[in-house]
Amino acid sequence: MTTPKIRRSQVAGMNIHYVNYSLDYFLDAQQRCGFTTIELWCSAPHVWIDHMHYYDAREIAEKIRRRNLTVACVTPENCTYPYQFAAKEEDHRLRSQGYFENGIRLAAELECPRMEVNSGWGYWNEDADEAWKRSVEMLTHLADFAAERGVELVMESVRPEESQLVIDLPSNQRMIAEVGRENLKPMVDTCAMGVAGETLEEWFAAYDGKIAHMHFIDGNPYGHLIWGDGNHHLGKFIEVLNKYGYEGYLGQEITDGRYFDDPMKADLRNMRNFERYMDD
Repeated sequence: MTTPKIRRSQVAGMNIHYVNYSLDYFLDAQQRCGFTTIELWCSAPHVWIDHMHYYDAREIAEKIRRRNLTVACVTPENCTYPYQFAAKEEDHRLRSQGYFENGIRLAAELECPRMEVNSGWGYWNEDADEAWKRSVEMLTHLADFAAERGVELVMESVRPEESQLVIDLPSNQRMIAEVGRENLKPMVDTCAMGVAGETLEEWFAAYDGKIAHMHFIDGNPYGHLIWGDGNHHLGKFIEVLNKYGYEGYLGQEITDGRYFDDPMKADLRNMRNFERYMDD
């Protein structure tokens, strides 16, 4: 049986578990670990954006170029920070909108073709339909704003603990259909997928193989783990990617606190696992 293969450039290292280290340290670590592509998590201390501005884009771009790295996706922090896609109060909504617009501006300035989004969440003590409508309106606006700047939005599902809106494949399909913009595209987060009891095959089949991006990590099924620390089978997952001709990126959204002390050690071990399935 032929071993399933991916390209090295598809595996995108991510800086979220380097939060205790500098951006320079993260970028140097990606070079040392053998990554050529990154997904840039936008949060202090590495990349600062807020509802008023984005900062230091030229300096950040130069640091990335100097290390011969490519940014596959910009990912503004959107799960724990105050900004979210289904904000209710007018000030909250406007600030959230400004924040995500600045994420799009940053992606365009970094010559990055995509930005990650989710549905946001409403209050648990309100009608979820009202929060859903707000999410549709926000994502429609942001998709139009992004299209003017040559950026596509890729939307993941999240866990039920994080939202009552897009938490599985059917709700992901519904949201993308209701927004109805060509540059709002589906992405898979294998953690949220696993928690929902879904499979990678189901996602690729439902979207006819047209998945635009992935957070491609191990899990139990919960846990954003490096490969080998969960119970997913990397080779079988890559078989699905090969079956559907997936040539997009595999963002390494590693969030488990066990990796925060020595994130480069974790990335080295993660890359060694991927290299068993690489063409180059």
